Amino acid sequence: MNLEPQPESQPHADDWNDPSEGLLADDADTPHPRLRLHRGFAGIHLADSRDVIVYLPPDYDDEPERAYPVLYMQDGQNLFDGRTSFIRDRTWQMREQTDEVIEAGEVEPLIIVGIYNTGERRLAEYTHERDWQRGGGEAERYGLLLTEELMPWIANQYRVRTDRESTGLGGSSLGGLVTLYLGLRHAHYFGKLAVLSPSVWWNHKSILGYLNERAPQIWERPKMWLDVGDREGKRTLRDAETLARRLKANGWVPGVSLHFERAHDGTHDEPSWARRVKPMLRFLFPAG
Repeated sequence: MNLEPQPESQPHADDWNDPSEGLLADDADTPHPRLRLHRGFAGIHLADSRDVIVYLPPDYDDEPERAYPVLYMQDGQNLFDGRTSFIRDRTWQMREQTDEVIEAGEVEPLIIVGIYNTGERRLAEYTHERDWQRGGGEAERYGLLLTEELMPWIANQYRVRTDRESTGLGGSSLGGLVTLYLGLRHAHYFGKLAVLSPSVWWNHKSILGYLNERAPQIWERPKMWLDVGDREGKRTLRDAETLARRLKANGWVPGVSLHFERAHDGTHDEPSWARRVKPMLRFLFPAG
């Protein structure tokens, strides 16, 4: 097995040329004062800028010396704010869901970074290979934007813990696909993955082949939440079950490094993913 060395931390913004220097947080245009909106984050790896919304846990301002684990989420405009969601007023309710499990003592307080997609460019940025009919295939560059630009910038703006075990990545649908791909490709950065309703079907299910190729090179398996709704269609359900089997065959251990959930009455939409936020957080970020 080709073991990868574990970096002590992610690249820090102090050692990096920040293309978004001076990008101020705006909490006046968010649904809650603990949500901070940064408009127009731009980097060198992709041409399009994107907004970033940051959730801060309830005790963030009361414990100024404390650093927190962090979860980076795709499709950030669908997580917190009904005005920006793909279907208006249908969100993951992620602030409310996260607040509840933190205040109940079930989940470690954490910071959540919602990365807005770029609309028409979403498909390109969230797919790891180019499909001859649909295009795509820019996930590698999107991953460099995250790991080399956005993550160091967040570390410079907020009190996040930057070790691998404190850093998660998540998303649904194509966002779940790119989360899985980047979680495998950059496993030395991400110790936790939230893969909801992933689009395994992309480009003839090529992500399964990538998993088989990449897994032997990963020195430690990222802890992974994988789910699918039982009302998302037979193909989506079958693909997720196949993925779960491949993960187990490649060293993920059910109940330890892998949780596979067939969500009862689960559908492929924001309200259904909202119902999965709490159990996902309990598995990936349990209170100590």
